[in-house]
Amino acid sequence: MIRNHFRVMVVNLSTGKTRIEELEGREQYVGGGGLAAMLFQKYGHVDKPWDAPEQPLIFAIGPLTGYFPLMSKTVCSFKSPYHDQYTETHAGGRSALSMRFGDMDALVVIGQAKRLSALAVGARRVEVRDAHFLSGMDALASGRAVRRMFPGSGRRSILRIGPAGENKCAYACINVDTYRHFGRMGGGAVMGAKNLKAICILGDRGFDLPDNKDYPKLFKEIHGKLTETDIMVKYHGVGTAINVKPLNELKSLPWRNLQATTDPGADSISGESFADETLLRNAACAGCPVGCIHVGFVRDKFQVDNQYMYRQVGYDYEPIFAVGSMLHVLDPFDALRIMDTVEKAGLDVMSAGVALAWATEATEKGIISEKETEVPLSFGDTESYMRAVELLGDASNEFYSLLAKGTLKAAEAYGGEDFACVLGQEMAGYATGEVFFTAQSLGFRHAHLDTGGYSFDQKHEEQDVQKAVDFLIEDEKKRVYLCAMVACLFSRGVYSDELLAKALASVGYDNLASDMEAASERIQHIRWQTRFQTGYKPEEVKIPKRYLEVETWKGKVDGDYLNALKKEYAARITAIGTRKEEDD
Repeated sequence: MIRNHFRVMVVNLSTGKTRIEELEGREQYVGGGGLAAMLFQKYGHVDKPWDAPEQPLIFAIGPLTGYFPLMSKTVCSFKSPYHDQYTETHAGGRSALSMRFGDMDALVVIGQAKRLSALAVGARRVEVRDAHFLSGMDALASGRAVRRMFPGSGRRSILRIGPAGENKCAYACINVDTYRHFGRMGGGAVMGAKNLKAICILGDRGFDLPDNKDYPKLFKEIHGKLTETDIMVKYHGVGTAINVKPLNELKSLPWRNLQATTDPGADSISGESFADETLLRNAACAGCPVGCIHVGFVRDKFQVDNQYMYRQVGYDYEPIFAVGSMLHVLDPFDALRIMDTVEKAGLDVMSAGVALAWATEATEKGIISEKETEVPLSFGDTESYMRAVELLGDASNEFYSLLAKGTLKAAEAYGGEDFACVLGQEMAGYATGEVFFTAQSLGFRHAHLDTGGYSFDQKHEEQDVQKAVDFLIEDEKKRVYLCAMVACLFSRGVYSDELLAKALASVGYDNLASDMEAASERIQHIRWQTRFQTGYKPEEVKIPKRYLEVETWKGKVDGDYLNALKKEYAARITAIGTRKEEDD
């Protein structure tokens, strides 16, 4: 049965108390990213640091979660250790459906446990257990241990951190059900600051499906579009890794810390090569019929008895860019071995790869040496990179402790700021040009999926500042509504506004279906408002010199155009974030 309020579970790790709150706001903020920002307004503290025990760690789902395919994401929001400002990150896996089965629209975790702990939450049970024995354990092994701690059905979702989270690395991720992640902006560090090694969402109650004629017909129609047409073929087939070769041909694939944007070695780490040589199977998030998760294998040989051990490692385009082209590792199995090490450490793979690429170039330039890195870093050296990932996750010395706070933090201390590949946070793998560089550097999450800036670059040669910024603002507004659902963004070609309205109406949310445009604007506003309240100053964001040296298919990046875009985009998002509520 649908409800027009939000059912929010609030767990206080300091007191051990849990409460359920029923909050109004469904028609204003819908769910997902809108609900998360609303909850931070209620529970967050803009004037306290990110690691203050009082700060909330928020997980939120949407009104269509569990009712339609690909409504499979969860939004996680918090004050980020990366910049001490409000942010959010998204993940799939089973987390969203487990929350729906657990009869909650959101989970808010506040306080700090006295010792390293694991939290189990459900409709019938909330429990905090001592997990000190998991201290320092890698994220994958921790998942196995937590499953034994809280046995149950396949409705469970296991969220956990690795050593990087415990050491409060600013880009520590939260691993979700092995192959998905709350990856960017340091959610793993927030769990670490709360002495929270893991969260098990139990999914211990059912929910009713709509009892009307429209719902099953619409579900069948949507399911058919996802499985019987070519719309989602790219994601199930070779997957997003198929982007490697086209981006390389467009001179838009970062190589060797963005010292180049194309390289003849791209064929060896293309999506096709990964599929031909390493692909073991496809997997899917709960409630998704597409199966975009590509799982490869690596094989290690034991010295004793010549025995082999096989490990399964998830991959897609972003990890291939981060530990493949960015580090010039050209063997798919070697790239998977580095990815596996990153998974165990509990690091965001994009930030980790970009950080080590900077460290490698800094080594080549004589800015740092093996004294700092402890292992000899050079592009293509898989074994050294695997060890460096472990050192980074452990924050093993002063250099790695600084690098764990962000590449620019280390560059400010040692030098090399000009070639730090940071756009708000370590860059995503799209060296497409000025619009994307602007979009990621100033965007709400500093993420490539905030907008389609990388796509705009590839389709437009003209330099029209107003047209480009209009696109970024409007595209974000469309995406924030999908992220309030919380839909997988791969489905945006299926879930048109008209189809979303039908889906909402079919489960009883008629008011939401009729108010989508206004709700999008409100959600866009409250997200930016919350970000600005926590100290965001877009005019102070710097784009390193390396980006002015980039050459794409359109030629060398135009610094004047880039600066004009940055100035206009900063003005527009400031206007959205500082607008008075009565203007909505």
